[in-house]
Amino acid sequence: MRRLPPVLLEDGCPHDLLSLIRTILAACKEISFRVGQGALSGVLGSTLDENIQGETQKKLDVLSNQLLKDILLESGYVKAIASEEEPGTVAGNPDAEYIVAFDPLDGSSNIDINSLVGTIFSVMRAPKDADPADPNIFLQKGDQQVAAGYVLYGPSTMLALTTGQGTRIYTLDKTQGTFLLTQDFAKVPEHTKEFAINTSNQRHWQPAMQNYIADLLAGETGPRGRNFNMRWIAAMVGDVHRVLSRGGLFTYPEDTKNPEKPYKLRLLYEANPMAMLIEQAGGLASTGYERIMDIEPEQIHQRVAVILGSKEEVEACLSYHK
Repeated sequence: MRRLPPVLLEDGCPHDLLSLIRTILAACKEISFRVGQGALSGVLGSTLDENIQGETQKKLDVLSNQLLKDILLESGYVKAIASEEEPGTVAGNPDAEYIVAFDPLDGSSNIDINSLVGTIFSVMRAPKDADPADPNIFLQKGDQQVAAGYVLYGPSTMLALTTGQGTRIYTLDKTQGTFLLTQDFAKVPEHTKEFAINTSNQRHWQPAMQNYIADLLAGETGPRGRNFNMRWIAAMVGDVHRVLSRGGLFTYPEDTKNPEKPYKLRLLYEANPMAMLIEQAGGLASTGYERIMDIEPEQIHQRVAVILGSKEEVEACLSYHK
């Protein structure tokens, strides 16, 4: 097993980008400790506040956001940050080269039941001579990301990371406080018999997704001719980690439950970084109608439909959307 810095340097990762990633991971190690302490750290339960998304904030949401926000802004490596928990962007060092968008604690509804949660992050280059206070500097296609990753807080704390040279998996060695490489060049199997979707929303889906899932559920007696297993963790970071580990399809499709919010997942700090990780591992990531990383963002909290995972199964799902 190798430590994080030598692996990235072998890929030609710039030293300032490496330092920025290590800064993010320093905050994630502290979040991992707080998650692991559970009730002992006094961070379980909800606050009385809502975030910009209209979601009730968990105490650990607020703490995780503050940890990442403080350490990134103090580092000097970022021109600005954007977070799920912040109404707008926050300016940093005007001379810095990078901007970072993040979901500080994905799956926070799982906190109080001691289930999987994680941090998702996306790193892009800031436009030259840009105003760090201008949120429009974040409106870049996913293809412009220079790094993307997530940290999964589970029985072990794991990092999935790409700098555009494949996707690697690391495990936090808590005895040394260091992320060690445990899977070099992760590959998503092309074929799968697993899918992840919140079926409680089935009546609200578009006909294309209704028909696709119905055919999966029909199993070997249906048009697909084989049985499928359904999995659902209720944290994107956990479901995507399963896809990276053993294949599968994860989707949070468009629905009509709330006409003002037909999509659940945010483009800049959820869909784009996960799409980059999956594509760098040989999978596909789409909205059903276009490649996720081709989308021109219109605002920092923009939401999109997501279908990602094993190449063959994503293509099968997309065939229903044509």
